[in-house]
Amino acid sequence: MSQSFHGLTRVDHLVKESLDGRAASLPFPNVFGRLLPENPLTGALSPQTVADAYIALADSMKTSSPSDGHADAGMTFFGQFVDHDITLDAQSAIGTTLDPRSIRNVRTPALDLDNIYGDGPDGSPHIYSEKYDGYLLFGRKDNPSDLARNDRGRALIGDPRNDENIIVSQIQGAFICLHNILMSQVENQQTTRSDVHDCATMNIRSDVWQDVVPPHLMTFEQVRRFIRLHYQYLVLHDLLPAFVAQSVIDSALAHDPFHDLGPIMPVEFSGAAYRFGHATVRPQYTLKNGHAVDLFAMRGFERRTGEADIAFDQFFAINGSTPQKATPIGPHMAPSLYELPFVTKTIKFLGLDLGVAQAKKLALRNILRDRGTYLLPSGQQVARHLRIAELPPPKALTDHHVSKTPLWYYCLQEAGEQGGGRLTGVGGAIVASVLIRILKLDPESVLHVPDFKPWSGFGGNGMTLGKIMAFVDRHRAEVAHADELTSG
Repeated sequence: MSQSFHGLTRVDHLVKESLDGRAASLPFPNVFGRLLPENPLTGALSPQTVADAYIALADSMKTSSPSDGHADAGMTFFGQFVDHDITLDAQSAIGTTLDPRSIRNVRTPALDLDNIYGDGPDGSPHIYSEKYDGYLLFGRKDNPSDLARNDRGRALIGDPRNDENIIVSQIQGAFICLHNILMSQVENQQTTRSDVHDCATMNIRSDVWQDVVPPHLMTFEQVRRFIRLHYQYLVLHDLLPAFVAQSVIDSALAHDPFHDLGPIMPVEFSGAAYRFGHATVRPQYTLKNGHAVDLFAMRGFERRTGEADIAFDQFFAINGSTPQKATPIGPHMAPSLYELPFVTKTIKFLGLDLGVAQAKKLALRNILRDRGTYLLPSGQQVARHLRIAELPPPKALTDHHVSKTPLWYYCLQEAGEQGGGRLTGVGGAIVASVLIRILKLDPESVLHVPDFKPWSGFGGNGMTLGKIMAFVDRHRAEVAHADELTSG
């Protein structure tokens, strides 16, 4: 909050940080970077042989019988939501090679919920009420549970990607509702007002609030920080343990397994390790009342009818519910991810045209982006850097005389062979260290609020994302001015 200067561009923000003497200690936030040096394709193998090896590797992952893993099914989409909070690469494309330092990260690489709040009421006024200070727009007349939309059906939200499927869209909607619920309760309930104030003002001097925040946005800023702290706690204590071995998380909290001066958003994370979520996707999901739909029948970017509203207890454990489970992390993917319906153009690699049928395979796209666009280190190279035992390359590669494993696949291979369906080793170290480092570098994060405890209204120390969703469902009818926050 104390580093939020409403109405300023991010360049202005950086200038202000410089004037305050802080910029020198912070990494430049607007580009990606590398943890390890680039790893270009070398050797005597022909482009066709290399392409055939990667196609064989991608095809080996296809499975028609996914099993249940540790994590609730909704955590896959919460992971997607978190990704959309901290990364957006709008430049790179398969078939071109880019230096990650030239790729702008459009999102702020901080767990600050800018996919919900944008740049605040002054910087992103189109997602806020004009009449009621600090309230976010939400709902439509035809479906009060849908996102607010313009007359073309486009969602009025901080990151348009959070409307790309109906599950992440409703997680986005739940956080918007959560904000509006708490705004309403702070206005009308003394206990909640005190609880939010006491939590939001932790670790920030009172004069900062008075000097930086306009009076008409004081409630908004306190609610926003209150939600941010709880969200960061969820990332650390709910999302990470769902997908990363706890021993790896504990190790990353104690010591950065890479180094203290690395990029805040490395492509090894955004382009490989954090793409583990693709391996946790189910081919079908039950939305509510036993109504199951195929993965790509849940596409978004359009007005949502009430039939597509989900029951959150089908995706998260709520009040003893038995939700669907994400598939365990491993070298496997649902068949539907090999027929991406929105891909209509051919894919190119090493001068070869691989055709549309290959372009529709998400596994292959990930591998080619890893090896052709970002030139990422192999899994074995990262393991060597971390001084842990290396896994041998899979047969699909060695049959084509390729001896090093693309980093994305290697992270999944580790999880399947050594992690019991959770990231460990290389993959766990990258994912845990990047998310934890983001929190360590943010002086206002939950890691720098030693007295923070989750709010009793969310379940106290037993808080989970499921309990947050249950809180929203219980109170969504209590939002003040709800009818005036909707779009047409």
